[in-house]
Amino acid sequence: MGLFGFLKAKDAPQPEAVTLDAPAKGEFVPMSQVPDEVFSQGIMGVCCGVTPSEGSVYAPVDGVISQLTDTLHAVGMEANGIEILIHVGVDTVEMGGDGFSNAVQMGQQVKKGDLLLTMDLEKIRAAGYADTVIMAVTNSSDFSDVAAVASGTVSPGEAVLRISK
Repeated sequence: MGLFGFLKAKDAPQPEAVTLDAPAKGEFVPMSQVPDEVFSQGIMGVCCGVTPSEGSVYAPVDGVISQLTDTLHAVGMEANGIEILIHVGVDTVEMGGDGFSNAVQMGQQVKKGDLLLTMDLEKIRAAGYADTVIMAVTNSSDFSDVAAVASGTVSPGEAVLRISK
């Protein structure tokens, strides 16, 4: 204990869990209901989804952009050893980037809540694709637990996944 009973910085406890916020505004989708088997079966790691009510995707945590697809429908992030994939829609790679635009570059530092990409929801739906924004912790096995902590309507800034070390 430091002077006057306050903890010194080096004595401060390290967080046992990190939360990832909703990447989009809309309805929370638990992993088992994500409309893509690769995600719903956990092949890409523990995930959740959001059925978006608007066409913007935001950073769920402070981190670095580690991956951008040429088709702009997905972005990867790294944050304190957590590898995150945010994937917009199901089979939207077939759109070849039409209706998507990115707001970030590879290697860019982002803060929680920063805009990552935008998508034209009407164009995605008109092309016949699901527009679910899927967020997966691709290295889930590196952690003791990755669990959903949300339901119902969610917004960026609200926790949806908790990752325990």
